[in-house]
Amino acid sequence: MTNQQNTVELTIEFDHKSYSINVPATLASEAREFFDKMDMDMNAGWQMSRWWVPDPDQTQRCQIVADKLLTAMTNNDEQFAQLMCAYILKFKPSTKRIQINTDGEIQGNEFLEI
Repeated sequence: MTNQQNTVELTIEFDHKSYSINVPATLASEAREFFDKMDMDMNAGWQMSRWWVPDPDQTQRCQIVADKLLTAMTNNDEQFAQLMCAYILKFKPSTKRIQINTDGEIQGNEFLEI
């Protein structure tokens, strides 16, 4: 959902609770260099829970970023949480809700369009 302040509202769900994050529509383009660095880091492979993934695909990258989003939210780091949401929206623009698995399985993070 986009509102009059030109933001996108995402619902983040974990631990049986829902949270709303308003992401400025321009944030993805403003953070391009930061996102490029994140992608370069993930290009080297990533430990996704118990599995090493040598070349994460775009969905896996978003699952990794959703895990970083969970950390940002539990640390009350709103700015970093917005950045992580902007990354996800850049590659999954129809996402409305993010369900984050808190059982230690990054692959359980889901991106819903409803």
